[in-house]
Amino acid sequence: MTETALWLAVGAIFVLLVLSGFFSGSETALTAASRARMHQMEKTGDWRARVVSLLIANRERLIGALLLGNNLVNILASALATSVFLSLFGEAGVALATLVMTALVLVFAEVLPKTWAISNPERFALAVAPIVRFVVAVFGPIVVGVEWIVRNILKLVGVNIGDDTSILSPHEELRGAVDLQHIEGGLEKGERDRLGGLLDLAELEVSDVMVHRTNMVALNADDAPDKLVNAALASPYTRLPIWRGESDNFVGVLHAKDLLRALQAAGGDAAKINVLDIAAPAWFVPDTTSLQDQLNAFLRHKSHFALVVDEYGEVMGLVTLEDILEEIVGEIADEHDVELEGLRPQADGSVIVDGSVPIRDLNRAADWSLPDDEATTIAGLVIHEARMIPDERQIFTFHGFRFTVLRREKNRITRLRIMPLGQTPGAKMPGGAAQAVAGAAAKAGG
Repeated sequence: MTETALWLAVGAIFVLLVLSGFFSGSETALTAASRARMHQMEKTGDWRARVVSLLIANRERLIGALLLGNNLVNILASALATSVFLSLFGEAGVALATLVMTALVLVFAEVLPKTWAISNPERFALAVAPIVRFVVAVFGPIVVGVEWIVRNILKLVGVNIGDDTSILSPHEELRGAVDLQHIEGGLEKGERDRLGGLLDLAELEVSDVMVHRTNMVALNADDAPDKLVNAALASPYTRLPIWRGESDNFVGVLHAKDLLRALQAAGGDAAKINVLDIAAPAWFVPDTTSLQDQLNAFLRHKSHFALVVDEYGEVMGLVTLEDILEEIVGEIADEHDVELEGLRPQADGSVIVDGSVPIRDLNRAADWSLPDDEATTIAGLVIHEARMIPDERQIFTFHGFRFTVLRREKNRITRLRIMPLGQTPGAKMPGGAAQAVAGAAAKAGG
């Protein structure tokens, strides 16, 4: 090999390494770039973001074209390097070319460009998108053929990869991203809980968040008007269901503001008020309605209150717009909420909690992961796992916690002690978590 040809080969190797680095960095940047951020930039008129979105939309074709280009330049660079080293060192040049090219490709064509790209994938993706689009267009027909060969080979071994195959649903992808951001410190626990609560709306039913009938505050339409007025004014709630004749015969919902208007019109004489005349019709919804559908229904009807019925039409409880919003933002307390003592952290690391505390609220407050698929409250979870109604002082261990029944009233578990099995003796629950769970217990009691 002449000296001129030698330098031309060295120059070609340098160019091919740069191209290899370009393909490697482009692949990393375009696969790591945020589709949501690209979509937002596209809405502001950035044409390069539009190109990135088009490339990411057909990820398989994109990766195939980049891999084809990357392997093409790497193999060509290695072949040229082998030729150069053979002319310089003879038979030993093969081994030297292998070592040198492995080091050069690893550092300058793989690690360096990928590290650079991952440090700011969106910016890198915007810069390379126009060139990559051209590469994909040129290599597209070859990639299509490669895809066809790969799919048919996989079919031979029993792996069927369809064009619309999706491993994760959009909700699962979002939930995974939220959890990852929380682990990496990008999201605080409260932010993670709010985003997670929003994603959970489609999976939860009204029965999971409703106020059970045993905890409802309702008015008897047959009571004297002055008694009804006093009961409504003494209640911490703005909307109160009204029943007549039988306790499950709900005939309307009384709004405190309508009651005050009627009281003013009657000159303050409660005896002149007929609550059924000012009550709004009761709205009944099935207990299997998803929270997402119920939230949309509340918005459409411009209502905040509904009674929940089971498949037999029996009233199970009530649900409000606030109950659904609290699944997203956490406990919403106001100056009229009644604070009930529902949880007491103990010196040994355990907590004493009311049986009516919802599992989801306790999980969110204490950052636990007790299952809520088969039961809504802590007491319900213990009964489900025990397959019986436990006696006082009975102890059960499941899901990584020890549950001790402290108090039972008839067939209801009213108080429990919960100890995480991995808890260090003497450790205490953080004060913020304790306050949050106490608020959750207050909601359950109200």
